[in-house]
Amino acid sequence: MFFLQACSYKNKVDSNYYCQKFRFICIKSNKIVNFKTTKGDFEVELFGKDNPVTVSNFLENIENNIYINQKFYKIINYPHIKFIHGGVNPKNKLYFERNQNPNKTSPLIPLEIKFKEESKPRYNYQIKNPNETENLVNTFENGSIAMVKSGKKKSSSTEFFFVTTKIPELDGRYSIFGKTIKGLDVLKKINKEDYIKSIQVIN
Repeated sequence: MFFLQACSYKNKVDSNYYCQKFRFICIKSNKIVNFKTTKGDFEVELFGKDNPVTVSNFLENIENNIYINQKFYKIINYPHIKFIHGGVNPKNKLYFERNQNPNKTSPLIPLEIKFKEESKPRYNYQIKNPNETENLVNTFENGSIAMVKSGKKKSSSTEFFFVTTKIPELDGRYSIFGKTIKGLDVLKKINKEDYIKSIQVIN
């Protein structure tokens, strides 16, 4: 059943198209970055092989220093899971007026998800059939990072969030582009008063 669905989906555009559209270098390899925060440091592996557009956008943001001294502006606590939102809150209009990268044609990037049987990611495609989630390359796990959604098929170009446990209900609905690989205990201690000092690319 999934094979038929995969074949019927025509990927009209690829990562190179979007990298050209948004005018940034397309990173198609995994990268490791270090988050320096007021609670300590933790490392995140970015999935450039599977999510090149989302990762390239995030790395460009790092290079442009937009995350320096940015608050974790929203923390959502549930009994078994925590959502930790960071990045540049779009409500901060003054920031965008002064600092939005003029090379970007839009403040939004496409939703980007990857299936195991497909060589390229799907863009602007959100899973409707729950059975499809079994074939996703990346799912929400302990320490996963994803871009905040903006509408059904678009992601914010600056906002992201972490989750602290598996949450299959959200799989296939967000661009999951990395996972915390070191310092998970630090991530789990983040609260709303904390902020990112900087994010540095390790390799």
